[in-house]
Amino acid sequence: MRTLAPAILIALFSTLSVHTPGRASQPATQSDTALACAPLGSVYMRTTLYFGLNRPAGMVTEGQWKAFLRDEVTPRFPQGLTVWEANGQWQQSNGRISQERAKVLLLVHDDTPAVHTKLLAVVEAYKGSFQQESVLWESARVCAAF
Repeated sequence: MRTLAPAILIALFSTLSVHTPGRASQPATQSDTALACAPLGSVYMRTTLYFGLNRPAGMVTEGQWKAFLRDEVTPRFPQGLTVWEANGQWQQSNGRISQERAKVLLLVHDDTPAVHTKLLAVVEAYKGSFQQESVLWESARVCAAF
C-alpha cells in the first residue's frame, strides 16, 4: 500500500491559476503554488511515464517489466512509485491507428536537475532494452503530502 500513498495524497494543482478580479487568469508561479499547498502540503513534481508493451520481438512480458522496475526504476526512485496497466492508441506516420497495452508509472518527486537526469535514464533504459521508439512523459507541478 505504500506505493499508492503518493498517488492518493496528491492534491492536484497542475493547472493552478491566479485570478485577480478585472484581470485575465495568469499561470501560477512556484511561489503561488507553494502558498496554495500550505500548510498541509508541499510543492513537488508529478511525472507520469507511459511504457508501451509491444516490441518487434513480441510483447514485454510481466517478468521483464518487473525486472525493469526492480533494476532500473526502483534504484533511482526508492521513495515510492505507483504503476498501473492501461490500453492506449496512437496514429502511425502512415495514418493507421495502432493500439497497445501499456504500463503507466507515476512518480512524485523534487524538481531538480538530478531527478531529471534519473528520469531520462529510465526512459533511455526502457527504449534500449525493449526496442522502443519513445516513451510518453508528462510532468506537472502538484501539491503533495507524504
